[in-house]
Amino acid sequence: MLGNFQQSQLRIAIPGDHDLIGDSLLNSNQLKKWLIPQTLSSDVPDKLTAGSRFSSKLGLVTIEHYVEIADDNCLRMILKQGIDGYHEWLWGDGWVQSRLEGISLLPLNLGQTFSLLKLRLFLISQTRESDNKNDE
Repeated sequence: MLGNFQQSQLRIAIPGDHDLIGDSLLNSNQLKKWLIPQTLSSDVPDKLTAGSRFSSKLGLVTIEHYVEIADDNCLRMILKQGIDGYHEWLWGDGWVQSRLEGISLLPLNLGQTFSLLKLRLFLISQTRESDNKNDE
């Protein structure tokens, strides 16, 4: 694999409870909504579970994903091709943490920061929709 070894770990405060955050990361229909411009392959399962395999594309770069761990507060994926390494998500009430490590030509820290901000904006909109429904 060509590229540089890179590692990054970011943790941010994020609206939503443990279940809402987990659903946004483990449910592929939710994941597709906030992960743009990265696209998921058609073979991605509805819910990510240990052993799931799928690919994603970011422009011309394809990344193969193998889900190693998928439970109540952790998603860990082994990555191949565009990134050779792993991506791990941890979460709880009001926070999410992302750890990314691998060899790639892509600027991993920039992409990771962008993804976390997109997830945060998505969860803000989900929380507002939920609040509006409760007010009715």
